[in-house]
Amino acid sequence: MKQKEEKEIKKKKKGEDEEQEPKNPYHVEHGLWSNVKYIWKNMIRYERSLPWLILLIAVATTSMRYLWNFIAKFVLDMVSNGEPAEKLIFLMVGVFIAQCATTMASSFANNQLWWRYIGVRTLMMVAKNRKIMTMKFEYLENADVMDAYQKASSAVGNNNDGVEGMMHQIEYLITTLMVVGFGLAIMGTMNVWIMLGMMALAILNFLIKNRTNRVTKKKIWDPLATWWRKRNYMENVTTDFKTAKDIRAFGLKDHLVRKMRTLNAERIEAEKKNQFIWWITGQIGNLLWFASQCAIYAWLIYSVLYRGMSIGNFTLYLGSAATFFQHVISLFDGIVAMLAKSREVDDWRSFLEIDDGIEEGTIELPKTDTYEFKFENVSFRYPKAEKYALKNLNITLTAGKRLAVVGLNGAGKSTFIKLLLRLYEPTEGRILLNGVDIRSYSRADYYSIFSAVFQDVNIFAYPLSENVSMDTPENTDRKKAEQSLRDAGLREKLDSLSKGVDTELLKVIYDDGIDLSGGEKQKLALARALYKDAPVVVLDEPTAALDALAEAALYENFDKLIGGKTAVYISHRLSSTGFCDAVAMFKDGEMIEYGTHESLLKEGGAYAEMFHVQAQYYVEGGAENVEENKEFQPA
Repeated sequence: MKQKEEKEIKKKKKGEDEEQEPKNPYHVEHGLWSNVKYIWKNMIRYERSLPWLILLIAVATTSMRYLWNFIAKFVLDMVSNGEPAEKLIFLMVGVFIAQCATTMASSFANNQLWWRYIGVRTLMMVAKNRKIMTMKFEYLENADVMDAYQKASSAVGNNNDGVEGMMHQIEYLITTLMVVGFGLAIMGTMNVWIMLGMMALAILNFLIKNRTNRVTKKKIWDPLATWWRKRNYMENVTTDFKTAKDIRAFGLKDHLVRKMRTLNAERIEAEKKNQFIWWITGQIGNLLWFASQCAIYAWLIYSVLYRGMSIGNFTLYLGSAATFFQHVISLFDGIVAMLAKSREVDDWRSFLEIDDGIEEGTIELPKTDTYEFKFENVSFRYPKAEKYALKNLNITLTAGKRLAVVGLNGAGKSTFIKLLLRLYEPTEGRILLNGVDIRSYSRADYYSIFSAVFQDVNIFAYPLSENVSMDTPENTDRKKAEQSLRDAGLREKLDSLSKGVDTELLKVIYDDGIDLSGGEKQKLALARALYKDAPVVVLDEPTAALDALAEAALYENFDKLIGGKTAVYISHRLSSTGFCDAVAMFKDGEMIEYGTHESLLKEGGAYAEMFHVQAQYYVEGGAENVEENKEFQPA
């Protein structure tokens, strides 16, 4: 009774432990057979010759495994029976030809298979990269999604794991099945019970290894997905040129090294635990193999002594039994490995299926230059956040008008832009475009109407012209790119470059590539907006690297260049409010004031106070001139 209660307690505790283990909501288990079919279809899709090459290597391998067992039997039988030497010579010539043919076939198939497997994997990597670039933006800030992405990256990260590992295992399993099938035919003529006993030992070995594999993946490798994200981050931090100055200026080397050591200790501990578990499993497998060999030798010796078995058959069965049992073990080991690869293919497919099944809008985007946006009771809260980033927002962005959105950092300005650009969907409420919910349109079509410029400007290791067009060389209008750069304030920079718009950026690919200063990068981003020439322009604090006066002058010049387009200017500085048709003041996720620049100054509220504080920066001469402009001083 006591033992039963202890078992129930252990069972309950095990269940509680499993419940406490975090489960990724995006992970889906498809099962072995489903994953085998999935990989097989991809193999045929990208490389139609793979099935024939696999069949060739299976036939060649089976022939090579049993050929010499039969040769030994025939030679011994011929010698025992006093056959003439000519027959032996004829046999050996035939063996030589057969050996050469199978060896050449196997070598050819192996040579052709490996690079084709890699080709399939790299094409699947492209699918992963395309997925991460086209999936919902909000997922890129979701830890569960990024863990799924990390696992998917691991699944296509090398030759032996994940999708390519599954390809190798499919080949291995087909080959081993053919070898085992041929061995069954031989061993069935020896003793069925010995054959069944060997199969039973192999199945037991399989069950033990499969259990070990499942446990190590769940308890050791899956939890390391977060470790890989941390490791990649630390790798980037310690090697990125952007952080190199801070590391040296603040003496961060020792601090970062300690963090890396702590991180590496976690991985080493996992490796130690994994190796110990598999060492135990390996010793059990060795014992099972020893038991099978004892049984085979005992039966064969008994058969020679008491059942009249010939020396030739003894040699055939002994060699075939070793090959058979070895490949039966290998077959089940292959199934264990296949199950392990299948779990990794689950990781791969789970990531690719994120977003699948979500219906995209089907309404055609109106072909017009006048787009009006209306926020109706829009609220938004970031995933797992307790506080709303934006609360009950009602605002209209009138077609052809300028809207300035201002407020201190954390006021909700960037969240407003993310919702307007449909990088995020509202938690509550809706956003209308010309009276239609923006979710009714496809994302790609909706994105096409915006020229957006953000504070964090990224440049790519392409020529300057392609960094403006954000398109391929053949689709880039170099003259338009050059004019856009000049209009954005990079005239002097462009004239100083010997290759002009053909100048390569960054030194990642080309040694003569150049980098841009912070202010130049932001002007490059403005050039991108001018080049795209979309009907709606959004500037989310892209000029933060400029001083206040330069920012104000650039905004006014840029505003003239975009003509009658609809525009939204986001800033915590008030350089853009004077020429805008309306100003929205945000604070703590809410719009607290709305009106024109003049009307909000007259109201004397938060906007007026913010303007008075910043007024000195927009007057030539600085703080000294503030005294001469008493109307800009706080009441």
